[in-house]
Amino acid sequence: MARICGYATALWIVLLGQAFFGFAQQKVAPAPIAAPELTIGPGDLLDLSMFEDPELSGHFRVDAKGEIVVPLIGRVHVGGLTADQAGAKIEKRYVIAGILTPDNSHATVFIAEYATQGIVVNGEVKNPGVYPALGIRMLNDVIAAAGGITQTAASNVIITHRNDPENPVTVSYNPEALHPKIPEVQVFPGDSIVVPRAGIVYVLGDVVHAGGFVLNGRNTLTVEEAMALAGGSSHAAALGRVQLVRTLNNGRKEAVTIHFNKILKGDAPDVAMKDGDVLYVPTSNAILVAQQAIAAAVNIGSEVLIFKYAYYP
Repeated sequence: MARICGYATALWIVLLGQAFFGFAQQKVAPAPIAAPELTIGPGDLLDLSMFEDPELSGHFRVDAKGEIVVPLIGRVHVGGLTADQAGAKIEKRYVIAGILTPDNSHATVFIAEYATQGIVVNGEVKNPGVYPALGIRMLNDVIAAAGGITQTAASNVIITHRNDPENPVTVSYNPEALHPKIPEVQVFPGDSIVVPRAGIVYVLGDVVHAGGFVLNGRNTLTVEEAMALAGGSSHAAALGRVQLVRTLNNGRKEAVTIHFNKILKGDAPDVAMKDGDVLYVPTSNAILVAQQAIAAAVNIGSEVLIFKYAYYP
C-alpha cells in the first residue's frame, strides 16, 4: 500500500508540474495601446458651463496664444490643458477673484470643436487625404475610408497623435491575410496616420512569374530566394548572364552580371538584393543583355504584377 501511495504521489507531482509549465507557456495578450488624453489647442472652441451661473457660461474660442476671455476674470491660459484641468483652473480664478465661493464655483469645460477636425492619412493607401474625425473614430475605419491599403503597404501603420508628436505609435498587422485587418485603435482629431511602403524587388525576363515581390518582415532578399519566388527560370534562360540592376545614390542605374548557374552549384556566393533592385533573366539568344536589363528597370510601371509572400522572423 505504501508503494502504491508513493507512485500516486509521484504521478500527481508530474501532472502538477506539466500543468504549471503549460500555464507558463501561455502567451499574455498585449495590452491595448493607450492614446494620450486630448488637450486644448489654439483655434479650439470651448463650451464653458458654470454651476448655477448661466451668465458666466458660454462658448469661447481659444486664440493663438492659447487663451480665452472669460467673463469677469479676463484672460485665462488653457492651451495644453485637458478639459478637466481647464475647468479646475477657471474655478480657482473665480474663487481667487472673490467672485464665487468654492461651493458654487464648479466649472465644466467641453471641447465643442477642434481647430483640426480631420485625420490626415498618407502613404500606401488608395485615397490619401484628410478625413473627418467627428465622433469616435477607429484606425481600421479611417484606413477603410481611405480606400484600404495598397499592395505595396508595409506590415505596420504609424500614428502620430496631435498632442504627442514626439512619440509616434506603431501598430502592426498581417498584410498577408486575405482580408487584412487593422487593429482597432482609436484615433483623434488632428492625428496623422502613415502607412509606409514596403521594400520591393523585381524579377523580370525569362522567369515563370515575373513581377515585384514585397519584402515584408525582412530588409534583404538573396538572388536565389528571389528566383525561387518567381517560380524559377525556363529552359531557354541564360543563367550565366543574369543582370542585377541597382539604382545608385545619384540616381544612376548600374547593371552587374550574376552567374546564377554557379550560385545554384555552390561555386559562387549568393548575392543580397536591396529595396528597388531589379533582377533581369535574359534568354539564351539575347544580345546586349545589360542594356536590355537597364531598359526593363527604367520602364517598370503599374503593369508589373506585385506579389506578396508571408515571412515572419
